[in-house]
Amino acid sequence: MATRKIVKIGDETLRKVCRRQEKFDLRLALLLKDMADTMYKAEGVGLAAPQVGILRRVAVVDVTQDHTGLKEMVNPEIIERSGSQTGREGCLSVPERQGVVTRPMKVRFRYQDRHGKWTEDEAEGFEARAVCHELDHLDGILYVDVMDRELTEEEIEGRIPEDEA
Repeated sequence: MATRKIVKIGDETLRKVCRRQEKFDLRLALLLKDMADTMYKAEGVGLAAPQVGILRRVAVVDVTQDHTGLKEMVNPEIIERSGSQTGREGCLSVPERQGVVTRPMKVRFRYQDRHGKWTEDEAEGFEARAVCHELDHLDGILYVDVMDRELTEEEIEGRIPEDEA
């Protein structure tokens, strides 16, 4: 298990638009594995390459409890959005903060796998939220840029329900 250091808010790397990944080689395979290992160790559900200092259009997402739903996405793009959901979001690059963000309820997206093969997929609910969040990172956008509002410390700790704040 190889993990990488997660870049934190304030680092310029998080604000840059990533370049397409052109090579599908061992280096990419190692990056994808390291990113998944880093995400799981940090108890996250997604991680984008700029969060580990790499300005490439690469992201991983796994919203399952047992880590069986890993999506390794290279050069991903959303091709269709529908519906709307508003909910809590946090980010491994923005520690100890959370916000309320509105995202599509359902997304259809395409991406290349580690070998360069294109795949089309769709996600709904929390997984759609995670995919949108990670793809935003590839364009230098953080959830704090698009949030409806920031949660208070009391809301984050569960002492005050979000809907009563």
